[in-house]
Amino acid sequence: MSAIDHPAIYEDLLDLLAESADAQRVLAFHLSDQKQARLDELLEKNREGTLTGEESTELDAYERFEHLVRLLKARVLQKRSS
Repeated sequence: MSAIDHPAIYEDLLDLLAESADAQRVLAFHLSDQKQARLDELLEKNREGTLTGEESTELDAYERFEHLVRLLKARVLQKRSS
């Protein structure tokens, strides 16, 4: 199991960011067009089974990042509703 499977280790950081960040900016956040294009390319190569080891590592980083962003957005929404 990877560290990202244990969101509890991120609780303090998520609280800090959710409390101090501009909620609208956090909720509107998305990858830049360039990074999204790269992610799309990696996902396509993954579907085709043609990822290199380095690309697989890169895709894993994108997935961990997206998971953390989703946790942050959920925390921001939770704090806004309380």
